[in-house]
Amino acid sequence: MNRLRFTLIACILIVSTHAQEKLAERDYQRAESFLGYSTQKYIDRNFTTPNWISGDRFWYRTLTPQGSEFVLIDPVKKTKTLAFDAQKLAAALSSATGRTINATSLPFQSFSFSDDNKSVSFLANGQFWKANLQNYRLEKAEASNNGVRSGRKPLEVTSPDGTKAAFIRDWNLWVRDTKTGKETQLTKDGIKDFGYATDNAGWTHSDAPVLRWSPDSKKIATFKQDQRQVGEMYLVTTNVGHPKLEQWKYPLPGDEHIPMIARVIIEVDNPKVITLNVAPDPHRATLSDDISSSGTLDDVDWSEDGAWLAFVSTSRDHKNEKFRIANAITGEVREVFEETVATQYESGWGTINWKFLPKTNEIIWFSERDNWGHLYLYDAATGKLKNQITKGEFVVSEMLKVDEQTRSIYFYAFGLQKENPYFRSLYKIGFDGKGMTLLTPGDGFHQVQFSPSGKYIIDTWSRPDVPPVTVVRDMTGKQLQEVERTDVSRLKAAGWKPPTPITVKAYDGVTDIYGLLYTPTNLDPSKKYPIIDYIYPGPQGGSMGGQWGFIASRGDHQALAELGFCVLVLEGTSNPLRSKSFHDMYYPDMSQNTLPDQITGIRQLAKRFSYIDTTRIGIWGHSGGGFATAAAMFRYPDFFKVGISESGNHDNRNYEDDWGERYIGLLKKNPDGTDNYTTQANQLYAKNLKGKLLLAHGLMDDNVPPYNTWLVVEALQKAGKDYDLIVFPNARHGYGEHTYYMMRRRWDYFVKNLLGAEPPKEYQLQAQVDPRNAMPTF
Repeated sequence: MNRLRFTLIACILIVSTHAQEKLAERDYQRAESFLGYSTQKYIDRNFTTPNWISGDRFWYRTLTPQGSEFVLIDPVKKTKTLAFDAQKLAAALSSATGRTINATSLPFQSFSFSDDNKSVSFLANGQFWKANLQNYRLEKAEASNNGVRSGRKPLEVTSPDGTKAAFIRDWNLWVRDTKTGKETQLTKDGIKDFGYATDNAGWTHSDAPVLRWSPDSKKIATFKQDQRQVGEMYLVTTNVGHPKLEQWKYPLPGDEHIPMIARVIIEVDNPKVITLNVAPDPHRATLSDDISSSGTLDDVDWSEDGAWLAFVSTSRDHKNEKFRIANAITGEVREVFEETVATQYESGWGTINWKFLPKTNEIIWFSERDNWGHLYLYDAATGKLKNQITKGEFVVSEMLKVDEQTRSIYFYAFGLQKENPYFRSLYKIGFDGKGMTLLTPGDGFHQVQFSPSGKYIIDTWSRPDVPPVTVVRDMTGKQLQEVERTDVSRLKAAGWKPPTPITVKAYDGVTDIYGLLYTPTNLDPSKKYPIIDYIYPGPQGGSMGGQWGFIASRGDHQALAELGFCVLVLEGTSNPLRSKSFHDMYYPDMSQNTLPDQITGIRQLAKRFSYIDTTRIGIWGHSGGGFATAAAMFRYPDFFKVGISESGNHDNRNYEDDWGERYIGLLKKNPDGTDNYTTQANQLYAKNLKGKLLLAHGLMDDNVPPYNTWLVVEALQKAGKDYDLIVFPNARHGYGEHTYYMMRRRWDYFVKNLLGAEPPKEYQLQAQVDPRNAMPTF
């Protein structure tokens, strides 16, 4: 009896000791040292953005252990030199300001060459300076047209020749002369919710104009958007005194009325509105769930002389695309061809992969009709297919350059590297489908930029575990010179290690899926570690976000690992950049999107790596990942034990119409009063919760309205389930200034509930700027 009592007491003490295990502040400091702002300072010789000057030369700023350098590349001469004598410039600045300026920490990050390349101009400490590169004499300068500062104002779109800037005022479109400031009203019949070039419906909440200037800067292609009967969304600020109501048009799936756009062409010099002779289109585009990319109207393409405008009309459910060509003078529209798909059509990823070629009266069109994303050549006069341009088991993701003179196309392709189908390369091919040529050899993820003349290619390539290398190539792909080779030796010396690339089988047991596994840098293979699954199900993106190159710190994955976890980022099925059938695996059911893949993937990894503990599995994600996290906790409660669901679109009947109607389909009512969206709503399954769930949302989230999370909260309360909640009263979708607070709370939640330890109380993450980017003041 006494022996039994002693054994019970010993067991209780062991459990109690484990429960009271406490992580010290130094443990969190160690984790923080693996965040981006901590690791960046140890990365040297990284290539940044090329700044082009005459003769296809370019300069860029790179960071070194001592500070920074400005480097000049001449691909014609194959030379690499310093852009200027930093020692002499620093001495001149020191003399002019009376402050000591170091050559490796000059007080600017950007500058511009004069037209004759004999001087440079820059902004330092609020003052513009001009430096003579022959004698390094300095003079104070005014902001001018030397490129130091742009005259563009916010909420404007500048014409190609830079002389005009279009903007919206009182629901009408105006232009401003960028030299004189004179403003001209282009339209006069715009009224509230029925105005020109507006893009303030749904999750896009902006007063910037959406339009496309003609190449000659004389016309504007845009639309008059009718949203007068569209339903509204409401958010309320948190403050002392009367709260402010934020109210705007926000259509939902199944709504009778959504924003409709009547396409117009506007002549600028002598203002005139030409309404195209075609019925209004839904507020839709082929590329994404909006009609613009950075203020530029998508799915339109001008002829060089501005006489013709090609455009694509997308149906509300994204299943039908109509290619049309409009006479820019009369507004008459000709139907060329159309394509209808069973699920949803998209024209590419990153850029729209179709182009109108008026000189030869042809169209390059993108389609997944043979199960892969490829290019096709059409006759614009007849609408008939001339030939398929690309073909094979790979994806044309972005058509980057079309050379009409040589009838060649330059494009990114995924799926042609055996190691990983998400590695990307640049290829060239003829309009006739012949001569497909690899231009960027080297296994990995390639990012390219063309020189202004089109004679050279800057190619930067890397892998998740291989730092970037940047080279200059000619247009045949031949390497001319190496520009930079990123040095991570100091990063490694600080204790960093890359994640482990992994491949597992999807839920079907056949399809290979890919991801990254993060483990503690002090991993002990004899121990057991909980695993945390970071998830973003897409289907327009994915957990990796299409970024399969080198990133020293992806979010806080490695930081979490340092606290005693394995962290998995797994690109599941039903995400893009693979075949059409791969992308459609879960269509139209978003509730299961990639979750079966995550589960089978974790089980496979646990067999491969004995240190993974499948009795302690966590999951977290933001937005679509927040939806997937709650779905995982409710639908697979015996597998996932701890979840953190941030800003999830838990019921897509409560989320912007275009996303849901694209990836789920149009809302259809069933005889019992339900619909095809009902069974995918997370709140219906909240009663199944067994583990620990933390919900978070910003109360001013104008992307995913917070009511999505309140539906889950209400269901959990009705089911008598415990849950945790973090509310950010005035925050938008990404939490803004509260980002690091949420990150620390995320660490605390997993440490306490998955690791079984006590986190340090109220640890403060201290975001820092790389000291090499700190600007000296004087």
